[in-house]
Amino acid sequence: MKRVNNRKVKKMLVAIDGSESSMHALKESFKLARNEKSWITVVSVVPEYKGDLDLVAVGNVMASMRKPCEDALHKAEELAKAEGALIKTVCEEGEPHERIIDLAEAENCELIVMGRRGLSRLERALVGSVTARVIGHSHIDVLVVPSTTEIGWKKILLATDGSKYSKAAAERVIDFAGEYRGELRVVSVVDVPAEFYGEAPDAVEDLIKKAKGYVEDVKRQAEASGIKTETFVREGEAYKAILDLAKEQNANAIVMGSHGRTGLKRLLMGSVTEKVIGYASCPVLVVKS
Repeated sequence: MKRVNNRKVKKMLVAIDGSESSMHALKESFKLARNEKSWITVVSVVPEYKGDLDLVAVGNVMASMRKPCEDALHKAEELAKAEGALIKTVCEEGEPHERIIDLAEAENCELIVMGRRGLSRLERALVGSVTARVIGHSHIDVLVVPSTTEIGWKKILLATDGSKYSKAAAERVIDFAGEYRGELRVVSVVDVPAEFYGEAPDAVEDLIKKAKGYVEDVKRQAEASGIKTETFVREGEAYKAILDLAKEQNANAIVMGSHGRTGLKRLLMGSVTEKVIGYASCPVLVVKS
């Protein structure tokens, strides 16, 4: 089966910081790059030096600050060599999320790949992590790979709310499902306060009806491309409903649409996307339109 619109990921950027989770994401990106026939740029970022530039020892300070970056990239080159992957490595200096996004744009990358640490660091992951900032400010798709998970597209869960962002995600996911002969699960979640059911039952029924319409629209589009698709409408807290269904269905990946440059404040106020990324036990692709 051919990819519906033949849209390959020709270039991807993998951001690493030397941690096990980022190196795991890098290794997984090699498999994706082989399938997509992609070029990989690997970046590590040195925080900007904010000390006194007149100090005689500034050279030594900068060398010690660059060392973790250079060590991480050296490790990346060794991993790439062992896997037979071709990569270009770049050591940047500055605000990590800005440098990652700027480089991805300069290199015309279509995908940014990042790791995610274990759930024990969730609080840190949800407030101000580099990954959160990249997702919040980038207009390039971001794939977040939790530690110990594998990138796969055999069974993909798409969460949709009928927005133009969800529609862009649907097109992307139909692409991947077509290329990898994957199956699609589509969910729309009706997330309203409990009192709504008593005070405005007709409004809730209307939301459920709309949700059914959203998933059916995607199903028609996917099945027209020969992709086996099942639809679900769930009620409850959106991120929990999405994660529960991903677990039930043994999904290899969750795909969600996201607003363009959302601004960090909005992103960190507990958005559905952010919580799904924080808790998911499989990779999450955030499609930016």
